[in-house]
Amino acid sequence: MNSLLNAPNKPPHEGVIDVSTFVSALQKILPVGAVILSKEGQRPFECDGLTVYQQLPLVTAMPETVDQVQAILRLSHLHGVPLVPRGAGTGLCAGAMPHAEGLLLVLTKLNQIVHVNHKTCTATVQPGVRNLALTEAVAPFGLYYAPDPSSQIACTIGGNVAENSGGVHCLKYGLTVNNLLQVTMVTIEGEIMTLGGAGLDEPGMDLLSLMVGSEGLLGVVVEAKVKLLPRAPRVQVLVAAYDTVTAAGDAVAALIGQGIIPAGLEMMDHLAISAAEDFVKVGYPTDAQALLICELDGTDAEVEEQLLLVCECFKQHGAHHIRIAKDAAEAAALWQGRKAAFPAVGRISPDYYCMDGTIPRSQVGYVLTRISELSQFYGLRVANVFHAGDGNLHPLILFDASIDGELEQAELLGGDILTLCVDVGGTITGEHGVGLEKMPQMPYQFGDAELAQFRRLKAAFDSEELLNPGKGIPTLKYCQEYRSLQHG
Repeated sequence: MNSLLNAPNKPPHEGVIDVSTFVSALQKILPVGAVILSKEGQRPFECDGLTVYQQLPLVTAMPETVDQVQAILRLSHLHGVPLVPRGAGTGLCAGAMPHAEGLLLVLTKLNQIVHVNHKTCTATVQPGVRNLALTEAVAPFGLYYAPDPSSQIACTIGGNVAENSGGVHCLKYGLTVNNLLQVTMVTIEGEIMTLGGAGLDEPGMDLLSLMVGSEGLLGVVVEAKVKLLPRAPRVQVLVAAYDTVTAAGDAVAALIGQGIIPAGLEMMDHLAISAAEDFVKVGYPTDAQALLICELDGTDAEVEEQLLLVCECFKQHGAHHIRIAKDAAEAAALWQGRKAAFPAVGRISPDYYCMDGTIPRSQVGYVLTRISELSQFYGLRVANVFHAGDGNLHPLILFDASIDGELEQAELLGGDILTLCVDVGGTITGEHGVGLEKMPQMPYQFGDAELAQFRRLKAAFDSEELLNPGKGIPTLKYCQEYRSLQHG
């Protein structure tokens, strides 16, 4: 692995922790069984969805109330114990990987939908509520929660806030930050803070947006108030097949350039198409080099008008086959292939490494071509399945960890893909976060002054760097080492 990743940032207070005293106090806060000390009991929490990075914590705590969370944070602060918050563990950047000398705070037991107000189209939930469970709970009111990551069956709202998660409908309806009204969080000192409010905007500094995507570095979310949307009267799904990924990418740019904003617009390349079709058998054209999945929603008149324009645009840019779902069942099947793409790829490779970068839509064709060239250079296959509408790439690098050197090659290829995203005017992450995984690319995207500002913001909330230390924001020393390596 990258040498910099083998030496993550250390908190500045590297004193000796009185483990027995700390654990004894922790056990007094929580009920029997909520403090886990054994290796066997903690093994399920040793990593998040990026399983190549693993670490057992010193101790794991599973609180059931906000008061318990407050008490745990106060205790960690008092004893100088690093603390890593964790939701369902579906993240893909090692952001929830435990600290070897710290406490892992698992929040899945705070899983109550506190209140739903169908008149104001809002819901107040605890952080352990699953994304899909919220949509299912408000369905009787004709409402739903728009952000829908592929892991929505398992991922939690607290984790979504931490990573600013998106999903297939983020093009039209936004990421988590666009669907969040208020967050209640606990600071490392155990103080309760409420950011945001009941309206779409609040007076003062926008600290709510600062908290979203902060990856557990600033505080622990214990409650969130989210926006709900009414179900559209009509939803129409279609797929378009192309002979090249460049043509499909050009079609995406052209469609958005016409002012047409679909509810969702996804792309899959040939390898992803073949894997998904073999897995779920929904009728994808396996001879296509690229597939666009487009969802339109609105009134009948709106959808009919947009459907004509979309089909015309896709044909003008080389679509050789367009399939329009005839009913809701067929539409669901077409989406099933896209949502099953990750596990489908897992069937054709012992391991895969899911990347996450964002690029301008105009660069989709070029970037996918460069990824293909990088794939050949490293000798590793890459399946591309991603949110084409907003340029959020999710290349899946296929490798076999049992073969010496392949993991390292996959990491190098992934790093090159991320720097490529920056080179064309994009970013190193769209929704997965930085965590531990993308630390080497942070100094590539950001200058020293920007990174220093990030560190000042971190210090304003957590001056002792106890919250998720070693993640997200590289230290000055780390950056100096990185730039020294870059300049040979």
